[in-house]
Amino acid sequence: MKMFDVYPLYDVEPVRGSGNYVYDAAGTEYLDLYGGHAVISIGHAHPHYVAAVSEQVSRLGFYSNSVKNSLQTTLAEKLGRVSGYNDYSLFLCNSGAEANENAIKVASFHTGKSKVLAFSKAFHGRTSGAVAATDNPKIVSPFNRTDNVEFVPLNDIEAVCAKLATEEFCAVIIEGIQGVAGIHCPTDEFFVGLREAATKYGVVLIADEIQSGYGRSGDFFAHQHSGIKADIITVAKGIANGFPMGGVLISPQFEAKHGMLGTTFGGNHLACAAAIAVLDVIENENLVENAREVGEYLVSELKKIPQLKEVRGRGLMIGIEIDGSAAELRKRLLFERHIFTGGAGATTIRLLPALTITSREVDIFISNFKELL
Repeated sequence: MKMFDVYPLYDVEPVRGSGNYVYDAAGTEYLDLYGGHAVISIGHAHPHYVAAVSEQVSRLGFYSNSVKNSLQTTLAEKLGRVSGYNDYSLFLCNSGAEANENAIKVASFHTGKSKVLAFSKAFHGRTSGAVAATDNPKIVSPFNRTDNVEFVPLNDIEAVCAKLATEEFCAVIIEGIQGVAGIHCPTDEFFVGLREAATKYGVVLIADEIQSGYGRSGDFFAHQHSGIKADIITVAKGIANGFPMGGVLISPQFEAKHGMLGTTFGGNHLACAAAIAVLDVIENENLVENAREVGEYLVSELKKIPQLKEVRGRGLMIGIEIDGSAAELRKRLLFERHIFTGGAGATTIRLLPALTITSREVDIFISNFKELL
C-alpha cells in the first residue's frame, strides 16, 4: 500500500524538534516559523509537555466518554479562566472542522434554522456539513454547492445586515484572522457591528479561532481585541501542541441535552493531558504577551523592507505580500537558508511560529529573508 497522494511534499523530513527548531536525520537544523499550520503553540518537545503526555500515556490514554474523566473538568476550568470565558461550557472533539460542524449544529438546534453566513469562503471545514465554506477550489464535493452557506465580503457590515434581515440564518461564522485566505483581519469596528447585528436579528455569532486563537494574535482570542464576546468559539490547532484535538466554547444561553452532540475520541485522557500542559506553559511563560511583543517587533522589521508590497496580521499570525512567487521564495528559504515558512495564495508568505519565538530568532529570519529578496 502507498499513501493517497493529495499533498505536494518538500523533500525534507524532520525527525525531531526542540523549541523553535526541527532537525532531519542528518542533523541539519531548520528554524521553524510555521509550526505545522499554527499547531505548535509552545515549541517542539517542551519539557513540561513531554512529561505530562508521557505520564498520562503510561497510565491511561483513552476510555469511553460514557464514564467520568476529571481531566476534562480540569481543562474546561483552566481554559475558561485563561481565555476570559469562564461562564461558558466546553465540548471537546478532534479537529477544527469537527469543532465548526458542532458549533453550527448547536446554532441550528437553538434557532430552528440551517443557513450560515460566512466571509469570503474562509473558515475551517472539511466535513460534510462544513466543507461548503472551504476556500480550497481543489476540493470537489456536492456539498460545495449547498444552499445552506452564503458569503459576503469581509468588513462589509451593510452586506451582513442585508443578509441577516431575511431571518433565514442560524449563524454567522467569522475567523478571528483569516488564515488560508491570506491573513486578513476583520476591523475592530466590524466586529462590534457584527456583534450588534447578530443580536438584533437573533443569529448566533460563531468565532472561528482555530488558527488565530490560543494567544497567537497577542490576545487569547483574536476577536477579543475588539472587546466583543462571541456566542460560540471554536478552537483546535494550538490547543494541544500537535496532538489532534478540537473544542467548542458554548455560551450559557444554549441548553445542553443528552445526545445533542457526540464524539468517540473527543476529550480523551491523553488529549486532555496535552491540552492542560499547553495552558500551563502559556500561563507560566507569559506566551500571550510574548506573542504580542515579538509579533510587533517582527512586523516593524518587515515594514522596513521596501520591496514588500504589504505586511498584514496581528501578533504571530503574519502575512507578507511580495512581488513575485511566494512558493519559489519559500523553497529558497527552506533549501538555501533552512527556514520553514508557510503560504497563503500565490504571492503571500505566512508566518505562524510558536508563541515561544524570540527576537533573536526573528533577526535570523529577517537577515536571511532580506538577502534572498
